[in-house]
Amino acid sequence: MCNILQVRWTISPRTSPQPWIACSGCGYPRPFRSSGKIRLNANGKRLDAWLIYKCIDCDKTWNRTLFERRTIHDLGPSALEALQRSDPDWVRAQEFDLDGLKRKAKRIEEPPDVIIRKEAIRAVSGWTLLDIEISTEFPINLRLDRLLASELAISRSRLQALRDGNKLKARPDSSDFLRHRPKDGMRISLDLSESADRQAIGDAASNSERG
Repeated sequence: MCNILQVRWTISPRTSPQPWIACSGCGYPRPFRSSGKIRLNANGKRLDAWLIYKCIDCDKTWNRTLFERRTIHDLGPSALEALQRSDPDWVRAQEFDLDGLKRKAKRIEEPPDVIIRKEAIRAVSGWTLLDIEISTEFPINLRLDRLLASELAISRSRLQALRDGNKLKARPDSSDFLRHRPKDGMRISLDLSESADRQAIGDAASNSERG
């Protein structure tokens, strides 16, 4: 079809998950944030590794165990190098390992703040259908209706009305997808053929990075 404005939103959480840990400095459980730094300890040919977290209030540290007694051979050269220099990408993957965090803390706080990079993949004059592709590497703690309302500058009630009128669809689909988190690979389609502010919505959907 030639009447589609197709855009891609690449969404990244701005703040990594924060486990709640009993803080010895504060005297009660507080959220801890990652410092981005890895601590390594060598015991012969075996290594222990921790990711260092700090209390958001008093900066007391908590060392989250990543592994214990691993051999250098088991790790491989690339992982060892990433550990030694606290590679930001490697560390970020550990920060968003929610399953691993849940084994250490009963409560995990996931801040909803995000960074969004928008790009137009296909733009034609006179378009009437807006297609949004969602790309995200890590889980986003933000409902889809809130995301769309914020980024398209339209109300959540209008989004629901578009959904009720079969003019707002998602792939994969579900009856209440607007209430769920956006997922990697999700496609959102809006039929704006009867919307007077179609161009303004399209401009908002395809503008530059925000966050």
